[in-house]
Amino acid sequence: MAFVPDASVAAVWLLPDEEAPLADLALGRLMDEEAKVPNLFWHELRNLLLSAERRGRIDERHANESIARLRQLPIHCPGEPDDAHVMALARGHRLTAYDASYLALAIREGCALVTLDRRLTQAASAEGVSLFA
Repeated sequence: MAFVPDASVAAVWLLPDEEAPLADLALGRLMDEEAKVPNLFWHELRNLLLSAERRGRIDERHANESIARLRQLPIHCPGEPDDAHVMALARGHRLTAYDASYLALAIREGCALVTLDRRLTQAASAEGVSLFA
């Protein structure tokens, strides 16, 4: 079975000073399951690593090795969600277009969503999307 992790979850996987049991659980499940993400996932994570590097939380080597390790995991981009659907979800739940992209993908692919974002969790519940547990 596949699931859709958002960048808040992957941040825990990449940054040594972040902790979240839900993110750890999702990482463990990647041994037997695949993750599906929109392409923006990779842009968000590169930006997150660069920001952490600039703030002195990690160094360049850690950033480069982290993204390389992440690329080895079964994380796939099955295509972008429909623009109109993303916009409707963002408007309807007051989400960013970024967060709505994860939700739209979970809906389209019939996957559970895993996020640490409260508003996105509420939107997923309202849309009848399974939450990762």
